[in-house]
Amino acid sequence: MRIWIKNPLAILGDDAEGGLVVEDDVIVECLPNGTSPAKACNEIFDASGTVVLPGLINTHHHFYQTLTRAYGPALDKELFDWLKTLYPIWAGLTPEHVEVATRLALTELLLSGCTTAADHHYVFPRGLENTIEIQASAAADLGMRVTLTRGSMNLSVKDGGLPPESVVQDADTILADSERLIDAFHDPSMGSMIQIALAPCSPFSVTREIMADTAALADRKSVGLHTHLAETEDENDFCQEMFGCRPLDYLEDVGWMTERTWLAHGIHFSDDEISRLGSAGVGIAHCPGSNMVLASGICRGRELEQAGAPVGIGVDGSASEDASNLIQEARMALQIQRLRYGAGQISHEDVLRWATAGSAGCLGRADIGGISVGKQADLAFFKLDEPRFSGAGDPLAALILCGAHRADRVMVGGHWRVIDGEIPGLDLTGLMEEHAAAAASLIA
Repeated sequence: MRIWIKNPLAILGDDAEGGLVVEDDVIVECLPNGTSPAKACNEIFDASGTVVLPGLINTHHHFYQTLTRAYGPALDKELFDWLKTLYPIWAGLTPEHVEVATRLALTELLLSGCTTAADHHYVFPRGLENTIEIQASAAADLGMRVTLTRGSMNLSVKDGGLPPESVVQDADTILADSERLIDAFHDPSMGSMIQIALAPCSPFSVTREIMADTAALADRKSVGLHTHLAETEDENDFCQEMFGCRPLDYLEDVGWMTERTWLAHGIHFSDDEISRLGSAGVGIAHCPGSNMVLASGICRGRELEQAGAPVGIGVDGSASEDASNLIQEARMALQIQRLRYGAGQISHEDVLRWATAGSAGCLGRADIGGISVGKQADLAFFKLDEPRFSGAGDPLAALILCGAHRADRVMVGGHWRVIDGEIPGLDLTGLMEEHAAAAASLIA
């Protein structure tokens, strides 16, 4: 099957102004203006009314948190108090909650132009032992790529941590299940639809032994490592008090300074720490919406990227940022990064790069995140036919500056997953009703 994506209004790709050719699941030609495919195509899609991007890649999320968006008692709190408010609610999660929350989160992401999503699930009350299996099934049904991270917590309130005892697990259970999930689901091949990474929640929710043993397991199995780090100054103070060092020193001590690692938030790093992260190739998932809502601070994205650290975009949990919309998250990245660096230092091209190639770098994937020959045919198409875009001069800039929020079409691996702004075969109204009922039951 060969499809010619013809004459886009604008495209984020080199020498592809005339479009591109998709054969089966990969891009096989990029066409300069005025040229035609080398071979006949089965289908021609007229892209002249759309801006074409590589499929957006979400590097950090908590799917289950879609069930506690804008939860009254957690509003207007910073991170630690916010977590203490919500952990008892999340302790009531059931497999049914996780299933509908995952479907809703992935649907929301897909409609925003996202083709690959990384989720960080670390809450395991009794009965949620098959959470990753539930998530894998939901992603397969929607045809989305995922990196599902097996999170963990083994320090509860009684051990000096933040979560209640009912949502943590012992070290043997965590490590055995981590290895089981890698063996069952992780596909390292080009074009993989599912990969597994290992993700202790944070330095303040697991023991040193879990951090070190997880790093050793990830090294042995060649999978990614993920955790929250340097999100707030409270976390820095906690690490100084508990471990006698800053979070990054702790991370290095437990064997995590590797290019397999990407960190959520990564806000409060010193100049020296940024240099060390870049030298090690550690990625950073910049989550601007969450950082603003929780008043955590501003990630030093420009300096991290210049130092050599891959910088990607993450929507974070939908109980902190309260939405799972990746193209909107890129817009927030532009705005908050300009507050740090100035209007002339961060452009729409920067944040689009972070949401695509940078995010792919965080996840350790060379087969997605760009429009070039050999890449997977993961593409997002946006129309500029709303009042918000009227009069826009630069179509690519307009997506960010004018606030695009929904893709017209989305392709994953050569398959159309969104057509005319809808997911074929999905009863969106029914899904939202089911999800709202699940949310109400969780907080009842």
